[in-house]
Amino acid sequence: MVPASGVIRAFISIELPDETKRKLSEVGQVLGGKEYEFVRWVRPESLHLTLKFLGNISAVQVDDVTTMVKDAARGCSPLHLEFREPGAFPDLKQPGIIWIGIAGEVEKLSSLQQKIDSSLAFLGFPHEEHPFVPHLTLARLRKGTSYKERKDFGARVAGFGIEIDCPLNVTAVSLTKSQLTPQGAVYTRLAAVELRK
Repeated sequence: MVPASGVIRAFISIELPDETKRKLSEVGQVLGGKEYEFVRWVRPESLHLTLKFLGNISAVQVDDVTTMVKDAARGCSPLHLEFREPGAFPDLKQPGIIWIGIAGEVEKLSSLQQKIDSSLAFLGFPHEEHPFVPHLTLARLRKGTSYKERKDFGARVAGFGIEIDCPLNVTAVSLTKSQLTPQGAVYTRLAAVELRK
């Protein structure tokens, strides 16, 4: 549901099935622990694959954004992705963000992301500054986490040996609203754009 007025914090994403969210959240259960209270895990219901963050948009822009995403997705058929081992930004020596890597039809995914980025530039959204690195954010380390804590947790992630059997068939991309609350962000789909053969 689109608000009649006001500002919407929004992004373009690929939504995940509930079973996939459950399996990915288990990674946090394995890696987490009381000694790692400085790690803030993304709630299972909030897990998604971001293609482009838009920031604040007006409600009247929703239709235009959706149209441009449809144009970008035209001719892109559904694609198959798989989740791989976890990694970190900026790196595992001093992690700030913990993520799960993406495999499968990554070139096709990157092409779709670039087309979306280019299409939305016509509406005034700036091009992404950094190359697209397909990943799914699992956790963020809290501000104030010490050098040693980051280093130790990065080593734990690097030694993670569980294989993630979690294929994903992507049939649509979504324009999603993000509402910040004290309990964390709440996501609501504003529009879905199907990928067709």
